Amino acid sequence: MTARRTAAIVSIVTLAVAAWYVLFIGLPRWTAPKPRALPPPEARTEPAAKIRARLYHLAQDGLRLEAVETEVPFGDGTVEQGRQLVLALLNPPPSPLVSTIPQGTTLKGFYLSGQGVAFVDLSAEATTAHRGGSLDEIFTVYSIVNTLTENLPAITAVQLLVNGRQVDTLAGHVDVRRPLPKDLRWTELPRGTETRTASGATPVAPPQE
Repeated sequence: MTARRTAAIVSIVTLAVAAWYVLFIGLPRWTAPKPRALPPPEARTEPAAKIRARLYHLAQDGLRLEAVETEVPFGDGTVEQGRQLVLALLNPPPSPLVSTIPQGTTLKGFYLSGQGVAFVDLSAEATTAHRGGSLDEIFTVYSIVNTLTENLPAITAVQLLVNGRQVDTLAGHVDVRRPLPKDLRWTELPRGTETRTASGATPVAPPQE
């Protein structure tokens, strides 16, 4: 067998193999319908657990605190739940109630002692942005104190801090140098006053101690 004939046979075999590959492997692969890309799975987020709590805000008449049933995020343990309660107080309440916390105030820390005293560390706006007045200051203090002690039996009193430090008062009237227990007197209309309406009637006398 001559070299020319051998080369011819090799060429024929090579062509035959190439034709077989194209017809039986390549062509079906090229012409087969492409599988549709599956969309990415949607991220599933579980709804955050919530609890019902009593938050104390300034009533419409402007003369007392009013407890309002509100849904707040669930916190695991007393410290985390207390933190969630204070954060909820910092949010605007439903109309016509008014927040007692000065605008811009943030929660810097929340701690609990072994004796059940909750330490609520507020930002400087709790004092610098406070509009003043003894009654307004009382409402600010006891909206926090009553909210925490009412909802969390493990908390017996509340110590307010500002920027991590103890302060004498928030606005010059209410002594906050010591832990304060719950006081629901400020949820009642004081004697000798007229009900303040939305137009803003002023009290005749301050609440009785």
